[in-house]
Amino acid sequence: MTDATDTASSEPEIDPVSLEIMRNQLEGVAEEMGQVLVAGAYSPNIKERRDCSTALFDTAGRLVAQAEHIPVHLGAMPEAVDAVRKQDPQPGDVWLLNDPFAGGTHLPDLTMVSPIVANGEGIGYAVSRAHHADVGGMVPGSMPAGAREIFQEGLRIPPVRIVADGERNEELLSLLLANVRNPDERRADLRAQIAANERAETRLAELQADHGRDRLRAAFDAVIDYSSERMAAAIAELPNGTFAAEDFLEGDGITDDDIPIRVRLTISEGSITVDFTDSAPQVLGNVNAPRAVTKSAVYFVVRAVTDPDIPPNHGCYQPVSVEIPPGSLLDPEPPAAVVGGNVETSQRVTDTVLSAFASAIPDELPAQGQGTMNNLTIGSRNGEGFSYYETIGGGFGGRPTKDGMDAVQVGMTNTLNTPIEALEAEYPLRVTRYALRPDSGGCGRYRGGHGIERQLETEVPATVSLLTERRRHPPRGVAGGEHGATGENLVDGEPVGAKTTIEVEAGTTVTVRTPGGGGHGPPESREATAAGTDEEREDDPSHDE
Repeated sequence: MTDATDTASSEPEIDPVSLEIMRNQLEGVAEEMGQVLVAGAYSPNIKERRDCSTALFDTAGRLVAQAEHIPVHLGAMPEAVDAVRKQDPQPGDVWLLNDPFAGGTHLPDLTMVSPIVANGEGIGYAVSRAHHADVGGMVPGSMPAGAREIFQEGLRIPPVRIVADGERNEELLSLLLANVRNPDERRADLRAQIAANERAETRLAELQADHGRDRLRAAFDAVIDYSSERMAAAIAELPNGTFAAEDFLEGDGITDDDIPIRVRLTISEGSITVDFTDSAPQVLGNVNAPRAVTKSAVYFVVRAVTDPDIPPNHGCYQPVSVEIPPGSLLDPEPPAAVVGGNVETSQRVTDTVLSAFASAIPDELPAQGQGTMNNLTIGSRNGEGFSYYETIGGGFGGRPTKDGMDAVQVGMTNTLNTPIEALEAEYPLRVTRYALRPDSGGCGRYRGGHGIERQLETEVPATVSLLTERRRHPPRGVAGGEHGATGENLVDGEPVGAKTTIEVEAGTTVTVRTPGGGGHGPPESREATAAGTDEEREDDPSHDE
């Protein structure tokens, strides 16, 4: 697709008021894409949990605007766009991919990239990414705990045209659907993604008609430059120096040996270098994290630590460099298994980089949150069966001035829960308990948030897969605060491993007890601040999320 920005002889100046208006318009397009995707999807995983993300890119492959959806999706999207741009996309195309070694994250996340054209010239790209409840592989739900290579995890799709010149490729679609469970649901969710991308093209063409070709493209540059300048200024306020941290994954699904993640964080004159050279080599199990996922976790932390109000686009990432050795846990080589890397290793990267920042600004960051997505997948093998997938919230770490939040998603995920009514209507499952875990948050001047207990009963024989963390190493308290409670997984009341795939009979109960957050500050100082904490909690609607 022709890069129209390369041919523009000059760009008009964008004044601050116009910049703010056009930035909000662009972000509004990305948000509307997400609304179309959620409204058109069939699977509860997308329409209820909203495990999906949408964004806009310019013709050079730079992120211009994104909806505030799933952090691990959004930071990794640029590599998907780069992978498609190498294929010479044309107007009327929609490209589909999920290959973690060619711009994807893990196989259940299917990404669509569409060139956006107005008046015969390229404007940019629309991108949607959604977690599909099944993409084939060795177990229903495509989240096997014991995978040793990516071929066991599902259908691997390099960049391919699912729509060419405006016509859907029915032969390719038939091939894809023949290799997944619940093909009718997959077909509908794919159509919803295509519709989301089409909405972006409509809206950007309208913006070009309103503002003019050159002015719209100048706005792309202006919003990116604005974010870059604000990010560099925010980093410049941090203390210069090098700060190290390490943390561990609790095995890879093959062994229970701890797997180290080590980082050296260097802050210098408005830029940040994040170096993972001393982290573990890639492992046999499925907790290897593709490079795009690792970078996504770093970008998330940098935005959270500096100024989350900086508009999220390519400019945010320009002052940040990430160094990862190829063939390592955080940049594996094929055919490494990676499904757990996207969901669990990304969380541990987040924790580790936050710990390094805490050495630089110790009084400004919370204690560790639950540090896991508590991935639960339940499905049947009998053809047109079912595939249920969910990530389960837990405790947020105690904050420097407030208690941690209870029962929330922490770190690299931002999904909702599946409402009990929707879950029981869609699947042969029954929710028998859903409650907070009392006293699971670490004690402290400001306590950690409490975790959740969620118990389901299967009504048919099924395959259960669990990909979880913080079952052995608790979320750490800081500044004298106590650690949060570790999580627990139980099947019919008996403990099972952090990473487990098991066949169960009808009537089996599956219980996930999620970790609490660490406490902040010495517990003995809490009494003096308890009244203030309660008042702050009443004024903080996020505490009840």
